[in-house]
Amino acid sequence: MKISHILLTTDLSDESQRTFDNAVALAKSNDARITLLNVVEDLKVAPHGAPLAPPMSDPEGPAMVAAAEEALRKQSEALGSEVSVTCKAILGTSIGEAVANFANDNACDIILISTHGRTGFRRLVLGSVADEVLRHAHVPVLCFPRAE
Repeated sequence: MKISHILLTTDLSDESQRTFDNAVALAKSNDARITLLNVVEDLKVAPHGAPLAPPMSDPEGPAMVAAAEEALRKQSEALGSEVSVTCKAILGTSIGEAVANFANDNACDIILISTHGRTGFRRLVLGSVADEVLRHAHVPVLCFPRAE
């Protein structure tokens, strides 16, 4: 399998950076480039005073994407300068689907994602982005479980 474009996901937490060293090693060994991706959740809301109107995106969405791109640039410093890294923040109503769609639309060869290891009620309520990426991706997904 030839890997030339790695999609490295991050939710901007320290936990999601566990995958960074492995991503750099994989990129170096395959002479690949990395896209560091953050999906800003686009929470749809009913317009004030019009509960039957179709939901609208949060008007703060573009500002949140800009803030995420700035945070991505800071996080990308941890990847070093030995590999080509592009930072991208996007809006998405479903984070897992947005990651998978981005990979499909941008010719990514593999997706690297960190799992947070939620179980029980927390997983039921919060869901699992990694599970959703696995269900929707058309490329291999490499998950890095939480180290205990």
